[in-house]
Amino acid sequence: MKRRGFVKLCASAVASVSASPELLAEGARKLQTYERVKLIDHQTREPVRASSLEVGEAYVFHYPYVTTPCFIIDLGRPVKANGRLLTRDRESYRWPGGSGPKHSVVSFSAICAHKMSHPAPSVSFINYRHGRTSYRNNDEEIVESENVIYCCSERSVYDPARGALVLGGPAPQPLAAIALDYVPEEDSFYATATIGGEMFDRYFTTFGKRLVLDHERLDIHRAASGTADLIRLKDFSRKQVMC
Repeated sequence: MKRRGFVKLCASAVASVSASPELLAEGARKLQTYERVKLIDHQTREPVRASSLEVGEAYVFHYPYVTTPCFIIDLGRPVKANGRLLTRDRESYRWPGGSGPKHSVVSFSAICAHKMSHPAPSVSFINYRHGRTSYRNNDEEIVESENVIYCCSERSVYDPARGALVLGGPAPQPLAAIALDYVPEEDSFYATATIGGEMFDRYFTTFGKRLVLDHERLDIHRAASGTADLIRLKDFSRKQVMC
């Protein structure tokens, strides 16, 4: 990596934790930096502007690898850093909160932490529900909440306003968060790192052959670089399973 690129990567990592210094003190090893990748619109090829994100709409891009899908969502309200979260291995970390001019934009890996259901071109069993949704919580009670990520494969439910904390279902940990570097002068976003428990090795082992077909490429393990296309989930997956 050239010196300039290395300096940018280090600066991005610092920016990701500056809003929540606790990340440095507790569970900092769960922040895994990757190449700084700019998010661009799938159709226009222009940088994604915070002002262009529709509140309550789930968008998909691929990071930190070219076949690992992520969500980006504008929740429509500022969300702050949360308390301690735990990976399935009981390692603690802290999520830095929302990004963008209103601190309302969040991003997470779209690979469910249970059986790794994820958005595919044919179908997505995992999606974002902006309106009120009923589900069974961790105490096996039927409750209703707004603004949840819901996986219909095994009914795991996550709270994107609290670092994708597990609200119900069998998922053993929150979704891994994607650190976003927002540049006000450009009104644009860069993905820079993951925060929390990654599942990429298992994901590639389990779905490798299908990923080659879905993405029509052999280099499914290649790291994302330069830019990443952003597309609405409803346009990326031909069918969304709602339960």
